[in-house]
Amino acid sequence: MAGTQVLTKILDIREKEKKDAQLAYRRSVDIFEDIGTKLFNLLQKKEKAEEAYEEALSSNMHIEFIQDQLAYMERLKREIEELQVQVQQARANMESKQWILSEAHIETKKFEKIIEFRTNETVNQQKQREESFMNEISIQQYLSHKNR
Repeated sequence: MAGTQVLTKILDIREKEKKDAQLAYRRSVDIFEDIGTKLFNLLQKKEKAEEAYEEALSSNMHIEFIQDQLAYMERLKREIEELQVQVQQARANMESKQWILSEAHIETKKFEKIIEFRTNETVNQQKQREESFMNEISIQQYLSHKNR
């Protein structure tokens, strides 16, 4: 059983690594969702600004309003481009954390299987020793009973 105690300690370390990986992955998902939500909101603002711009063009709006609307849409466009880069980086980070989590999960499962195998092996060896001992006792009893 000494072998399984060492493996159990290693398993505990692997499980801690897995929990850390889960937390890191969850944080990366949250960041991705936050940036994605910001991007979505900006896209909605841009869409509304474009609608207002189209409406201003079709009506008799002041040129200053149209210029302000164009400048606003241009600023939104730059912000959207910046956020798209951030979304791609957040996605790559999230995928990296997911890979690390998968590897940690695999390592944990490996040690669980090794411990299970060794424990079963130890139990089987103990059963064999008990059976051998019982056979020896039976033979001794038979021989002592036969010699009487």
